[in-house]
Amino acid sequence: MNDFYSSLGITGDVDKLLYTFGPILLAVMVWSLFWKGLALWHSGRQGQPFWFIIFLLVNTVGILEMIYLFLVVRLKLSELFSKR
Repeated sequence: MNDFYSSLGITGDVDKLLYTFGPILLAVMVWSLFWKGLALWHSGRQGQPFWFIIFLLVNTVGILEMIYLFLVVRLKLSELFSKR
């Protein structure tokens, strides 16, 4: 496995890096998926295909999705999971 990373120019102990940063990467992925799912759901239900496509193609680790939900749609935390 290290030969693969070496061929890409990545040196050092890759297993140690994965062990150290793996949980952080997993947490960021779950966080991003959560907000992306909520934003896709709300934009789809409100018939906003522009926002739906942007959320589908652009990954901002949840930042753009939160801006949409809280500033554009103006949802409150209690409304995030409602069938509005």
